[in-house]
Amino acid sequence: MSKRVKAGVVGAGVFGAHHARKFAQSAMADLIGVFDVDTMKAATLADDIGACAFERFDELLAKIDAVTIASPAQTHFEMARWALIAGKHVYVEKPLALTLEDADELLRLADEQGVILQVGHQERFVLDALGLPLPGCAPLEMEFKRCGPATGRGEDVCVVFDLMIHDLDLVRMFGMGKALNVSAAGNENETVATVVFEGGARCSFVASRQSHDRARSMSAVYEHGAVQLDFLSRQMQNSSRHNAVCDFASLSHEALQDPLGFGVTAFLRSILGGLLAMVDGRAGRGALELATLIVEARSETNTTDARSESSAHEDGVANAVWPATLSSGKFPLSISKPNRCEFGIV
Repeated sequence: MSKRVKAGVVGAGVFGAHHARKFAQSAMADLIGVFDVDTMKAATLADDIGACAFERFDELLAKIDAVTIASPAQTHFEMARWALIAGKHVYVEKPLALTLEDADELLRLADEQGVILQVGHQERFVLDALGLPLPGCAPLEMEFKRCGPATGRGEDVCVVFDLMIHDLDLVRMFGMGKALNVSAAGNENETVATVVFEGGARCSFVASRQSHDRARSMSAVYEHGAVQLDFLSRQMQNSSRHNAVCDFASLSHEALQDPLGFGVTAFLRSILGGLLAMVDGRAGRGALELATLIVEARSETNTTDARSESSAHEDGVANAVWPATLSSGKFPLSISKPNRCEFGIV
């Protein structure tokens, strides 16, 4: 391979454009082209950054060494799979895939082909630059919030795979171990969850893409103090005994100034230097595993709630019928539960 990586991007949306520009600006890469099923969007982006627009993915793969998958989440697995089969290095935006089986297939292909598989959990780099996790100790409790109004992006998957998965990756940095108990409630656009890990650490997560106010925060409570981080205001408070950078502005670290750019640079360095990916496919799978457990717990909660509401409603209907029947002196020959559809329950 030459000293510059021939790169391509799948997806000409907002994030695809960001990735394309990072490649175009890098001294380690030559941006060859962009592929999108919306050929007009691909052509517009390609013209803007001086690259080629490809109408077929296989034609792009034939021209490049590495590719970023920044298309809708539901396409990540198939696009990454074809790229890995073709022997290309792959940077796939989160989530890595939507099922653990698909994630395992991507890991297998990357290992077989001997190529880099990196996942776009770039906020790991921010925590690392701030000196987190704190060395030599594990939190007793953690809390994550990631909320904001709808943007129109990422809505092909639920909020857990779209937003919360960032924080599920971050919590794994703190060495919590295996999830022992998972509870969750909400819907496709808003979800709250609590995970208890082996060792007893309790972590709560809130994710919403229907909130009027934006919030992106993390807190970690230790025996000897706490760390609170606000990603939006770029402020950090640390009352623990360990040193950590408490001021974003005091650092010129690229991970704080441009996390995506830092991640793309790390990807290219891994390719050119034969290094391990900083956020590899196994890290992406770990976040996906937690996300899957939360979605399953949320579904179970919603099913239980629906059954409870249905039962309460049906009992209420039956109780409303019985007094009138008794007072009239007319007893029905048989009693049956009302048809669910009669009461708008489906």
